[in-house]
Amino acid sequence: MVQKPETGTAVVRLARPDVGEEELAEIREVLESGQLTMGPKVAEFEALLADAAGTEHAVAVSSGTAALHVAVLALGIGPGDEVLVPAYTFPATANVVALAGATPVLVDVDPVTMNMDPADAARRVTPRTKAVLAVHLFGRPARIEELPELPVLEDAAGALGATHGGRACGSLGELGCFSFHPRKIVTTGEGGAVSTNDGALAERVRSLRHHGWSPSDGYVDMPQPAFNYRLADVLCALGIPQLRRLDELRAAYERVAAGYGQRLAGLDVVLPGVDPGDRHGLQAYVIQLKRRDEVMAGLRAQGIQCQIGTYALHRLGAYRSQGSFPGADAAYERALALPLHARLADGELDRVAEALDKLVSHH
Repeated sequence: MVQKPETGTAVVRLARPDVGEEELAEIREVLESGQLTMGPKVAEFEALLADAAGTEHAVAVSSGTAALHVAVLALGIGPGDEVLVPAYTFPATANVVALAGATPVLVDVDPVTMNMDPADAARRVTPRTKAVLAVHLFGRPARIEELPELPVLEDAAGALGATHGGRACGSLGELGCFSFHPRKIVTTGEGGAVSTNDGALAERVRSLRHHGWSPSDGYVDMPQPAFNYRLADVLCALGIPQLRRLDELRAAYERVAAGYGQRLAGLDVVLPGVDPGDRHGLQAYVIQLKRRDEVMAGLRAQGIQCQIGTYALHRLGAYRSQGSFPGADAAYERALALPLHARLADGELDRVAEALDKLVSHH
């Protein structure tokens, strides 16, 4: 049951997957085939995704976190190694490094872009630094070319369809990692994928997702123990129609973002932006403003779902000992995710803008 706000008007939802009859038809096909996992829909989903990510290979896995985990392991990262991770990101980005036995080294973020600060990254490189885990936060492409010259792992969880310097996010580093959680533009419920142009890395990822079996010998030998991080056919079937209409979905999200841009232009808020020539992934529409918590409570009281941007890792128990990160603090305290999905109507945008207009001071 949809929770009704006090005013009796419908809730403006933070996110809503764009799924319907096409998805049901694909899922029905899987159910009728009797092969719910390790079947043809996985390969079909992967081919569509590789195309969208601009890479030769895409490997579907059970979550965005699983994608990051196997990507870190595929690069051979383990105990004694360090990986640079932004201090402002979803905790999974750092957790996978720790789970591989390596040390996540937090790097401050630029308070405006909310992506990793290249100058701070350069200062934190040591002889043990094996890679940099660059997050395209909320879909804003990170400036990969400014980061230290190390292997780059892209956390492109929110950046499907985003581009940087004319190239697709997910094709800029050694490996790219995607998420298909319901708040993403394409969803499989839970799910993720790894993209790469390196055949040997793709082979390693395929092995790591399937118990450590070796794909190149037809899964006869198991050179190492690994995980069951497979994504079921029935879930890939859910994502296939959305990948087919990715351009259409992106256009709908861009229409909503443009609508916000027009309506919020006069307010004392920072709107999401991109570098010239880049395309934002729009995984979330995140503004920055003063008195964030107060504004968030005010919007929720009016039936407008909203959420903090993401987490400042150094404020969490697991990563508290790494010092101070003023950029991450500023982003954490100011970032607010507004409702964003393909079916958001103009009337709902008006409601959000009018509510913000009353809660936020003007320029």
